[in-house]
Amino acid sequence: MSEVPTGVDLTPTNRKPPRPTATLTLTRDGPDGVEVLLGLRSPTMRAFPEYWAFPGGGVSSVDHAAVEALPQLTGPESSTVACILREMSEELGVLPGPEGLMALPEDARLSIIQDKRQFLPLALNGAISLDRSNICVLSHRITPPFGPVQFDNAFLHYHAGSHEGMPDIDLEPQTEFVEHLWASPLEIIERWQRHEIKVAPPVVTLLMEIERTLERCGRSMSSAAADIAKRLPGRRSILFAHGVEVTPIKTATLPPADHTNAYLVGDPKGDFVLVDPAVRMREDMERLAVTVERHRGELVAILFTHSHGDHLADMSLLREAFDVPVWGSEYTARSVSCDRILEDGEILELGCQHWEVLITPGHHPGHICLLSDAGLIAGDMLAGIGTILIPPHTGNMMEYIAQLQRLQDKKPHLVFPSHGPVIANPGALFQHYIDHRLARHARVLEAVNHGERNLTSIAASAYADSPDAHPALAADQTLSHLLALERTGDVEQSEGHWYLNTSGSE
Repeated sequence: MSEVPTGVDLTPTNRKPPRPTATLTLTRDGPDGVEVLLGLRSPTMRAFPEYWAFPGGGVSSVDHAAVEALPQLTGPESSTVACILREMSEELGVLPGPEGLMALPEDARLSIIQDKRQFLPLALNGAISLDRSNICVLSHRITPPFGPVQFDNAFLHYHAGSHEGMPDIDLEPQTEFVEHLWASPLEIIERWQRHEIKVAPPVVTLLMEIERTLERCGRSMSSAAADIAKRLPGRRSILFAHGVEVTPIKTATLPPADHTNAYLVGDPKGDFVLVDPAVRMREDMERLAVTVERHRGELVAILFTHSHGDHLADMSLLREAFDVPVWGSEYTARSVSCDRILEDGEILELGCQHWEVLITPGHHPGHICLLSDAGLIAGDMLAGIGTILIPPHTGNMMEYIAQLQRLQDKKPHLVFPSHGPVIANPGALFQHYIDHRLARHARVLEAVNHGERNLTSIAASAYADSPDAHPALAADQTLSHLLALERTGDVEQSEGHWYLNTSGSE
């Protein structure tokens, strides 16, 4: 991402109402206390691949039809309850019954997996039995505005009782989960804190709430669920990793994104820094201040990854809330007064966490990333939504590609971008960016080689494989490639026209 190039008119994406979804917090009494069921999402899943998460999915027309036809589903949250019963049938092969979980007949489950519309006929003819009596709603949560599509998720709960005699969870017929585990909330949280496993952010915060409430309720899950369900939902942290909390800030950035991620980075109980708090409106400043005040550690600095306008703040507004030093690179200090200039290779000791400073120019001079065992604060090196622009006159295309390769070699656990959600599979996305940019670079050179001379015709040829690309952005990025080719001696320009450099490369 970056600021929209001067003269380019991009219509912001119209944000649609959140789509209804449902997930199930399935618990049981294990040999050592309350256990929660999580499934490991397949590497092929678009959202949160290789993350541990609750079963669930989107509310569909099938679920609405089931509510209309089945009196036993009548009640609060009827459509989300119908959704979770259908998803349990598909993903787990079990359903709640009068005396606990029951295994589905294999043929009924396969029918639903092959065509979810079979869920209602099977329920109507008695092939499967639906019982919602012990399912409760713990809370609702609308996903943060990382992209134009948001979800209103109902967190449902069902306590299955003793683990003894419980039917096995069979993942074999379905494709969403590749593994499942029963573990205590505390065990899952501790493994997540050690970066041994990836857990979906809303699952982490709910597990933390369950563990706190179990402590108050004598380790009774039924009492804890009732306590959580009756309390008004407070403002919840968005935890991308242990030591990485995010608050999206409304900014004038490149659509489809319309927010920049401000990160609280560092020890949750010690020193931390606030990265890219790009506040321009008082309501965002106040919301960010609440997030910082809720943090149990001490804010020691504000850090800017780079000096594009969608990353910098209205400093007078920001200073109303945070009177701490500002850190940045030497180049960033030309745009905002910095109390400390960060250098490549520095180690920031933030409580018990250590974060390495990486200066990664290419998208912008002096661009900073931060690396730890938790992952990579990536700024605008990668995006969780949309694309990254390389400005022709302050960026450097080949340096950007070289820095992508450098970051890929670091093998970060996760990537935390400035725009969009956490990136779960960094290695694959790094390679995609590198391959894509190198291929475009070759197409630009090929266009010049084939006789295209002006920027518009070169861009049209180089982007012929991307008919939906915005013409002005295509021209902007083509110029970045041409300037990079000029630096390497492959092309030369004269009076606004581009030619192969026949005198040979440098």
